[in-house]
Amino acid sequence: MSESPVLLNKHEVERLLTYDDLIPRLESVMGKFSKRDSSEIIQPVRSVVPIQQHSGFLGVMPAYLAAEGILCTKIVTFYQRAEGSSLPSTQATVLLFHPEHGHVTAIMDGEAITAKRTAAVSAISAKLFKPALSEVLCILGSGQQARSHYDVFTKLFKFKEVTSMKTGNTSKSFKMCFCVCDPVLYTLQVRVWSRRKEMAQRFVNDLQDPVTVCSSVKEAVIGADVIVTATGASQPILFGEWVKPGAHIAAVGACRPDWRELDDVLMREAVVYVDSREGATAESGDIILSGVCITFHQYNIADLSHHRHTYSTPKSLFSQAEVFAELGEVLNGSFPARREKTTVFKSLGNLFFHSCDPKIKNKMF
Repeated sequence: MSESPVLLNKHEVERLLTYDDLIPRLESVMGKFSKRDSSEIIQPVRSVVPIQQHSGFLGVMPAYLAAEGILCTKIVTFYQRAEGSSLPSTQATVLLFHPEHGHVTAIMDGEAITAKRTAAVSAISAKLFKPALSEVLCILGSGQQARSHYDVFTKLFKFKEVTSMKTGNTSKSFKMCFCVCDPVLYTLQVRVWSRRKEMAQRFVNDLQDPVTVCSSVKEAVIGADVIVTATGASQPILFGEWVKPGAHIAAVGACRPDWRELDDVLMREAVVYVDSREGATAESGDIILSGVCITFHQYNIADLSHHRHTYSTPKSLFSQAEVFAELGEVLNGSFPARREKTTVFKSLGNLFFHSCDPKIKNKMF
C-alpha cells in the first residue's frame, strides 16, 4: 500500500522555491521543451473546463519529465471577479505522482509555484530582450502576480532614477545602474497601475521601496523600458502608440482565447515571443484576435500535440507580424534575441512542471 502523500503548504513552497534555483532550472527545461523530444518532456496544451454560471474556468495542466522521473499536474481555477470582490481570481494545487506506480506522492500549494514560476520566466525574457540600458519598470496590476514580478525584477535588475549631485545645481539623468560607483543619489524607478487605485496603493504600501502609483495606464507606461501586464483584463489596456520603441513587454494576463491585454498595433509591430507555440494558438487572445500569424519552424503541424520533430512547414502567407520564436528556442541559440526591437513575451504558464525543484523533492523523499 502506498504511503500518504506529503503536503506542502504555501509557506513551505515559498521557503523551498528560490529564484536563484528556479531561474537556471527554468532555462534548462524550456530549452528541452522547445526541442520537442517526447523522450524527455511531454507537455500537452492545458485542458480547460468553462464554469459559465460563475464566470470561471478549471484548467488541468499535466506534464511528464522522463529523465528526472517527474510526473505531475497542476489544477487551477481562474475567475473574472466582480469589482470589489475579496476572493482571489486564481487558485491552484499541484499534484506529484510516482511515475512507475501511479500514486500521488505530494500535494503542493500551486499559488506560490504559479506566482514564482511565472515571474521567473518573465525575468528570463527580460534578461534576453530588455534594452541594454533599462531605467524604468512599469507593472500593470496589483495582485499576486504583480508582487512576484516586482520581487524578482527588482532582485535581478536595478531600475534606478539617477540624480547627479552638482555644486549649486541638481540635474537628473537616467542610467541603468548595476553597481553604485559614482557620487549620485539612486532612487527606485518603478511605476504601478491598477484598475482600482486603492488596490495599487495597498500594493505599494506593502513594499519597502518607493514606487509611483499612476492614475492611468498611459501615464504608467510612457517612457518605460520594461512593462509587465498582470491584469484580469479581457479587452486591450496597453496600446502600441504609448510604448517606447525598444521596450520589452512581459504579458502574463489574458490567458483565454477571447481575452486581451495588448492592442493590435503593439502585437503587429513588436517581435513576439511565446513559451509555447501550441499554447499561443489555442489560448492567447492577444495573439489569436490580433491577427498575428504563427510560423511553425521544423514541425509537422499535425503532429505538434505529440511533440514529434519532423520536417519544416511553409511559412504563413499572412502579411501581419508573426510569433518569432519560443523562449526555449532563443535559449537554445536557434533564434536570436531581438533586443534592439520592441519585444513582447506572451506567457501562458504552460511550463510549470519544472517548479518541482530538487529542494522540494528532497523534502518529500
